[in-house]
Amino acid sequence: MGAETLDLEIKDHLMSTSEEFQRLVQEHQAYERRLEALTTKTYLSEEEKVEEIRLKKKKLFIKDQMQQLISRAKQQRVGAQ
Repeated sequence: MGAETLDLEIKDHLMSTSEEFQRLVQEHQAYERRLEALTTKTYLSEEEKVEEIRLKKKKLFIKDQMQQLISRAKQQRVGAQ
């Protein structure tokens, strides 16, 4: 089994079993949608520029948290085998 396949299986498992992971995915998607809305604008106000930076940082933080949960699940899976 490849690493990508394992990651997908773990993400699917976490999506169906972990409320925390589900919440993180939803937050990540919400930040992504808002960033996409900002990037469609020709010009960003100063407030929007600050918001864009803040959203990128929050999105990265959420992604790091999701990755920690995935890594923990991988370790548990390997330890159980």
